[in-house]
Amino acid sequence: MIDRQLRRRGIQDEKVLSAMFEVPRHEFVPAVYREAAYDDCPIAIGEGQTISQPYIVAAMTEAARIEPGDKALEIGTGSGYQAAILAHLGARVITMERNPWLAATARERLVRLGYGGIQVIAEDGSGGYAAGAPYAAILVTAAAPKVPQVLFDQLDDGGRLVIPVGTLHQQVLELISKHGDKASVCDLDPCQFVPLIGKEGWPEGVR
Repeated sequence: MIDRQLRRRGIQDEKVLSAMFEVPRHEFVPAVYREAAYDDCPIAIGEGQTISQPYIVAAMTEAARIEPGDKALEIGTGSGYQAAILAHLGARVITMERNPWLAATARERLVRLGYGGIQVIAEDGSGGYAAGAPYAAILVTAAAPKVPQVLFDQLDDGGRLVIPVGTLHQQVLELISKHGDKASVCDLDPCQFVPLIGKEGWPEGVR
């Protein structure tokens, strides 16, 4: 996975590569799919959700430029894998998941694997989590129709927002950096995520 999927496709940050090597991805997928845990594809985790392919996780993490001690917000906990990668890099992680079952199982899994310091919040994360702001990095692991202004507002000065933006079926992964009240935007990769459902995303029931 590290050499064929990540280095070969341009992931260069050795700290990110080390985290991807150390965090046991197979623990974050259903047992029936464990043999495919390190394949270059997303994997269904139940409730209509997926764990992103390794390259996308690495690309988002590299773009977020996590340093030890950074406060990071993840929107879309899913299985908890991206949160574990962020924590492995030394971030103080808050992660939000609107599906109560996914939130509960991710919380249990993270504690079992030694990532008990991650705060898992079971509610709509599309508007962020103002109580924990400001954040050095916000990562959104579901597709938004546009960049929610409220998420940008919760960034610290110099903070980074990594988010897939586009239609329901095709998006571009964007890196938005905050400089005072101004934003700089960089398009990273074409991608396809499940939709961000919530007041700042898509309405319930879209496919």
